[in-house]
Amino acid sequence: MTRSGHVSLVLGGARSGKSSYSERVAIATGLEKHYVATGRAYDAEMEARIAAHRTDRGEGWETHETPLDLVGTLRSINAPDNVILIDCLTLWITNLMMEDADIDAEGASLLAHLRECSARVILVSNEVGLGIVPENRMAREFRDHAGRLHQRIAAEADEVFFVAAGLPLKMKG
Repeated sequence: MTRSGHVSLVLGGARSGKSSYSERVAIATGLEKHYVATGRAYDAEMEARIAAHRTDRGEGWETHETPLDLVGTLRSINAPDNVILIDCLTLWITNLMMEDADIDAEGASLLAHLRECSARVILVSNEVGLGIVPENRMAREFRDHAGRLHQRIAAEADEVFFVAAGLPLKMKG
């Protein structure tokens, strides 16, 4: 990538510690912290999860709730003195699927922005391709969209980490 920023991709399973690891990395940069939340609170349980994430993050973060227009939000906060933590790409993919959006085009737009980005960007995502083949078409399409997007971002990212049991494994960079 020909950019002045730095891009990291952090993958892991559910409750692997990928979000807390990414938050620690973002804090360690000393830059202005921006948290881009892609989740939607469809029910009380998800509302509680979102509230817990906010509490766990603590003070000093500017939060941007962005279920769909990820690139638009990134453009609005792109600056060399910012670190942007996006949590998470798989929720973003889910939201795009629910809106019948062109996920490949949205992914290409995200990659194009990352190539020009001057901020430090940390993308968090669930690695969903390690299990059995899902039994229904939508779940298989979700897994495939996530896997393709992860590969495209990983190919161009400066660093890629896989987190399991709270332990980061550096895969690239």
